[in-house]
Amino acid sequence: MSKHPLQFLEVPRRDPDKQDAEVRVEHFGEIYGHYDGASAAAQAGRCLSCGNPYCEWQCPVHNYIPNWLELIEDGKLFEAAELSHQTNSLPEICGRVCPQDRLCEGACTLHDANGAVSIGSIEKYITDEAVAQGWRPDMSHVVDTGKRVAIVGAGPAGLAAADVLARNGVRSIVYDAYPDIGGLLTYGIPPFKLEKRIVEQRREILEGMGVKFVLNTRIGDDKPFDELLDNFDAVFLGMGTYENVRGGFAGEDLPGVYEALPYLVSNVYRELGYEKHSLPYIDLKDRNVVVLGGGDTGMDCNRTAIRQGATSVSCAYRRDEENMPGSRREVANSKEEGVQFLFNRQPLEIVGNDRVEGVKVIQTRLGAPGSDGRRRPEPVEGSEEILPADAVVIAFGFRPNPPAWFEEFSVETLPSGRVRVASLGNFPYQTGNPKIFAGGDMVRGSDLVVTAVHEGREAAAGIVRYLES
Repeated sequence: MSKHPLQFLEVPRRDPDKQDAEVRVEHFGEIYGHYDGASAAAQAGRCLSCGNPYCEWQCPVHNYIPNWLELIEDGKLFEAAELSHQTNSLPEICGRVCPQDRLCEGACTLHDANGAVSIGSIEKYITDEAVAQGWRPDMSHVVDTGKRVAIVGAGPAGLAAADVLARNGVRSIVYDAYPDIGGLLTYGIPPFKLEKRIVEQRREILEGMGVKFVLNTRIGDDKPFDELLDNFDAVFLGMGTYENVRGGFAGEDLPGVYEALPYLVSNVYRELGYEKHSLPYIDLKDRNVVVLGGGDTGMDCNRTAIRQGATSVSCAYRRDEENMPGSRREVANSKEEGVQFLFNRQPLEIVGNDRVEGVKVIQTRLGAPGSDGRRRPEPVEGSEEILPADAVVIAFGFRPNPPAWFEEFSVETLPSGRVRVASLGNFPYQTGNPKIFAGGDMVRGSDLVVTAVHEGREAAAGIVRYLES
């Protein structure tokens, strides 16, 4: 435990410096600074080393948080990096994009009274600094099994699966339709939250572990899926969710109405300098923008539009602020950068003639909880209003879009489009075809990066047991 049990009283929580809003809206780079070794050690030393670490249990991958905090306090950086990677394949990425306020830090014993330990920033520091000092995963004990696994999808689930397989002596080749790895880590999450050099660094680490990548290759089109079944001992599907959820109201097809994913991807393409691609750049400069949706994707759209130079950005959400699904940190960042939030507003239709002119909404109040436990928004009669807009971004989330070839290979899907997998037994995440496993958003539905990492790792563990059986 901490050498100074009362350090949480003597040392206040201090997050890495954050750029002022008027500076950061002028660029797309990350807005948070970094701890140095002394700052990381001091902040790590605030941990109480609880006998029952709630932070660890609230983390979807169950990181050994108090343990690597103690290692950082003791200056044992490389040991902390090794321990961090025992449970998380992408710690430097999760440290940047996880909603720690709803997960580990929200469960910290110090959260309410003294300020939670800055777990996310320390997690980011561990890998960033260790890699900069030359650390790489210790593979000296790994024995090659001679087994090979094909992974379809280079997003967080696929990368996590490749990591666990490599550590168990199983070689993998990861296929992806995009020209770079990462999936939505690269193309969906804006660079002000996750600079793409971080994803490229993870690629170099994985390649150093023996993982190979075949990019610009769409399985089922550019390469038949049966070739993977014939040439590999198992296949993991981690293809994510890329179909936008629509509102189902009038006006969604008007010019000036955009879906969140094409909007975000087109901006990343421009930031990465892609010259030839089929997705046109969506520029909201000098536009009055309304973003519909209160999740992290909505916050990404808010903050992207601000950086593009939108005249105004408003975000309408049908519940109140307390019940927003997005990270509290991202909501706060959006507010600081000039986004106006309109809570308890349910969209009814998008209005306009030849192009969008506004969004008709109705005010809501929260009623009884629904089947998901969340209080349902109920419309307030007579409270309709029109929010003027000449651009609207719909950010209601994503759903799976299973390819037609799934059925041919006994990969069953639920009515929602999610892949049906085994949840119990020796081979979790196995599909109806025993040689095929799946995990991540295409199995659980659109969710957090860290939950996709968890499922990729668990599926890889199941694959290892399957290959040994």
